[in-house]
Amino acid sequence: MTLFKGMRKTCGPWISLSCLNLGMNLPQTMSEMKSQSTNKVIPWKQLPLENFTMVTEFLLLGFSNLNKMQFVLFGVILCLYLVILSGNITVITTICLEHSLHTPMYFFLSVLSVSETSYTLVVLPKMLLNLLSVLRTISFTSCVAQMFFLLGFGTTNCLLLGVMGYDRYTAICHPLRYPVLMSWWICKLMATTCGISGFLVSIFGTFLAFSLPFCNSNRINHYFCDIAPVIRLACGDPYINEAIILIAGIVVLVVPWMFICISYGFIIRTILRIPTTEGKKKAFSTCASHLTVVVFHYGCASFVYLRPSSKHTTDKDKLVTVTYTIVTPLLNPMVYTLRNREVRVAIQKVMNWRGFSPKII
Repeated sequence: MTLFKGMRKTCGPWISLSCLNLGMNLPQTMSEMKSQSTNKVIPWKQLPLENFTMVTEFLLLGFSNLNKMQFVLFGVILCLYLVILSGNITVITTICLEHSLHTPMYFFLSVLSVSETSYTLVVLPKMLLNLLSVLRTISFTSCVAQMFFLLGFGTTNCLLLGVMGYDRYTAICHPLRYPVLMSWWICKLMATTCGISGFLVSIFGTFLAFSLPFCNSNRINHYFCDIAPVIRLACGDPYINEAIILIAGIVVLVVPWMFICISYGFIIRTILRIPTTEGKKKAFSTCASHLTVVVFHYGCASFVYLRPSSKHTTDKDKLVTVTYTIVTPLLNPMVYTLRNREVRVAIQKVMNWRGFSPKII
């Protein structure tokens, strides 16, 4: 086999070695690489160590094909990012300071706002920087860390929305037992479990994404280190890794979604039994905000993550991911403030420094 020093390839992160320097006439993936003399497949693990080099960074292509439109996109995303931060911080501060909002529903809303804000902090600052940069690189360590926190906060959000559905179920279907079923101790235990479970899933997913060697390219056709575009660069056979990631995605997305659907089935049945129209309207209004966020969150996340990476169409995925990373965190505080009179009144009271309570959640 003839090797050329001019070709630099990238390889797996969890091994200390990274990639092969191969001639242009050889196949693009290690799984397909054959000896010119024997025509046999050469597994990447059997290759000599001297043929490997260390990978230090990835190139995020992102929106590089937009040329001058990147400056316009930078301004739009920056404005939306500021709205996301101000909106979620306002919701968190109001819930903490206003005693009337110290209920399980608003407790979970504040935790969701913290998680959503953290999620955007991992993605958007780097994306904004890349829109103004010519060299859109991210170090290997930063790429691993970004994926870890993205999956961690994203999974936590999915689990929190499921818990919020259970909270609405107990409040409407079992109002007399609600103080016992949703005590503060149980609420805090649920929130903590969502966070721990989210980051355990994240560790597992990040390991699977980076456990294969990368020998196709170090160019990530995305604006952050998402699991699908990263694993697409693997030169080994990613079938097992993709299958496990897909199963994990089904558990994280489909199971909570089914749980929410079942909960709202019981909720609707209970609401229809309420004799007064005013009572039905009030019960539906407490669920409408949560359902709106759930539909956008699970819809976009399912489109992006419930498919093998080889089935992804890059441009469409990037568009949906923009919705998932920007619109959903923006939607959360807006829906809960615009549709919820109780929150609007509480925000006004906090801004006017009336009704201040030193007790926090």
